[in-house]
Amino acid sequence: MTKHAERRVIHHRPQDLYQLVANVRAYPEFLPWCLAARIRYETDHELEADLIIGFNMFRERFTSYVKLDPDALEINVAYAEGPFKYLLNQWVFHPHPDGCEIEFYVDFEFNSRLLQSVIETLFTEAVKRMVRAFETRADALYGPAGR
Repeated sequence: MTKHAERRVIHHRPQDLYQLVANVRAYPEFLPWCLAARIRYETDHELEADLIIGFNMFRERFTSYVKLDPDALEINVAYAEGPFKYLLNQWVFHPHPDGCEIEFYVDFEFNSRLLQSVIETLFTEAVKRMVRAFETRADALYGPAGR
């Protein structure tokens, strides 16, 4: 299993960052290794999405259920089908004097031992690149440092 938990302050409004993460449809525009996104269904409080992720020779599609709570500024992702044994992901956006404190948690394991061993060697760098991608996207959408 591969886990990562992080708290970080980003100089943007919590509501803006929540909307950025909730907009799964736009992930291929900015998220490393996300090649495509398809929304199967969507309401104000949940969606089911297929993502295609690719890295070198690996390309996988997986489906997840996303629970959206715009009042609490919380997003919870649960695995539905694809190459994982399991996948859990949570985002919580807290107001902070400097913008927003984000709580990010991910825990997953691939069915394939080969894929799991490859991702474990790259996992820390991959998470850093993904977090930077969200920050860069926020700067592009909302201005540098939320201005």
